[in-house]
Amino acid sequence: MSVREYLGEPFYELQTYHSEPPQDAVSFIGSPRKHPYDDGKILLIVDPHEGDSAILEFRVSDIVCAQDLPSPVTEAGESYPIVRIWMRRGSIGIRYEPFEVDTPLHFLSDSHKLKDKIFGRPRG
Repeated sequence: MSVREYLGEPFYELQTYHSEPPQDAVSFIGSPRKHPYDDGKILLIVDPHEGDSAILEFRVSDIVCAQDLPSPVTEAGESYPIVRIWMRRGSIGIRYEPFEVDTPLHFLSDSHKLKDKIFGRPRG
C-alpha cells in the first residue's frame, strides 16, 4: 500500500467535546483519518504547513475529547477538516514520518516536493 493510499482513507468522525478541556490529557492538532486496517485506531495527519509534519497513530479508546477547528482551504478550493484531540496522559502513540529514499534521505520537514507528493496540495 502506498503512502498516498494509506492517507487516502476517509476522514474519521469524532464526537465534539463541549466543556472545559480535561486536565489529564494532552492535545494534538491535525486532520483525522480512519486507520486503513484497524477500526480501534485513528491517524492524525499533522498539517504539513505547520512545519513539523508527521502522521500520528492513537488508539480511539485513548481519546478523551475532540474539538473541530476551522478547515483550511487550498488554492484549488478544496477543504479538509482540522481537529484538536485530547489524548489520555500516559497513553501510547506512534509517530510515522514519511521520507524519500535518496542520499541523503529527504524528510517532510526538509522537502516541499515530498510534501506536495504525499499530501497532494500546494504549499500555502
